[in-house]
Amino acid sequence: MTTDYVMSRVETLRPFLASLFGKAGLGDDDALFCAECLVRTSLWGKDSHGVMRTTHYVRRLLSGAVNPRPRISVVRGTAALETLDGDNGPGFVVGREAMQRAIALARDHSVGVVGARRSSHFGAAAIYARLAADVGMVGVAMTNSVAKIVAPGGARPITGSNPIAVAVPSYAEFPFVLDVSMSAMAGGKLLLAAQRGERIAPGLATDSEGRPTEDPAEAFAGLWLPMAGIKGLGLSYAIDILSGVITGASFGLAMKSQYADAREASGTGHFMIAIDAGAIIDPDDLRVRMSEFMCSIKSSPMKDDAAEMMVPGERAYLTERERMASGIPLSPGVLTELHALAKELGVSTAGLPDDGAAG
Repeated sequence: MTTDYVMSRVETLRPFLASLFGKAGLGDDDALFCAECLVRTSLWGKDSHGVMRTTHYVRRLLSGAVNPRPRISVVRGTAALETLDGDNGPGFVVGREAMQRAIALARDHSVGVVGARRSSHFGAAAIYARLAADVGMVGVAMTNSVAKIVAPGGARPITGSNPIAVAVPSYAEFPFVLDVSMSAMAGGKLLLAAQRGERIAPGLATDSEGRPTEDPAEAFAGLWLPMAGIKGLGLSYAIDILSGVITGASFGLAMKSQYADAREASGTGHFMIAIDAGAIIDPDDLRVRMSEFMCSIKSSPMKDDAAEMMVPGERAYLTERERMASGIPLSPGVLTELHALAKELGVSTAGLPDDGAAG
């Protein structure tokens, strides 16, 4: 099955999405940041965590599951380590505050570590790791999520997909950015595959009865297998400990699903680390060494001469350049959702394509 995608311009999408978030109760700065997170994630080609998620996030705000005006506060900590209470705010807003606080601590202590509790889904982890890389620091961002992963041989889900991102400034065209979830296939990608009418590869997930499935809709509602078997399972546990257990956030089976429990706060936790590498290596030396590191990857031979070795972060960079020029592809289904939501909230859709219309 194929979907006829419609190209939408960034210049239109960004203020349009910000208006939707504003109507849902967010202040201007927070609304614009949430819109920028979704647009930029789609620009990177991570459509599963991009614009297609807008209606869901806005609905969570309108239902009261997410607090549009959170009072984020420091609740524990000393020196370079703190924990924030997110007041059930949007994950984008709480995640930004946590990483910005980690960056501020790193300026004073060379490293900053900030956990957050009582937050919500924060989109792509790369957003926050890159906040640190953008100011010349190493950034690490992670979060926990509702238990959907089943352990090998297990009969019920035991842990979440729990993504982690690492970003390192390269002083080149793009930073090194690794962003991975601990499930064999991320939930957002299952949603995207279902929307596109695609099948998924075998061995990634099962249906709700534990039967292997290649149907992404059945898989999303079912059980997910861990990335790399017990290695991914163990990493998921570790991320849940850092994001949930030690921050005071929900963890494990206590996590609430943002879909099944649509009107309830999820209790999500985050864990951010900012490292001022300049404390241990001269920035010029880091620039040279990162160049050598990335060049060694790029120069590695491929079995297929037509193929190219990619550095983590490179594909996102190339996709962003392409989509800044051509627009972000949106499915007719996503456009229908956005138009309906805009009508409900009284937001103008001027410049936004209709279903199947030219962008």
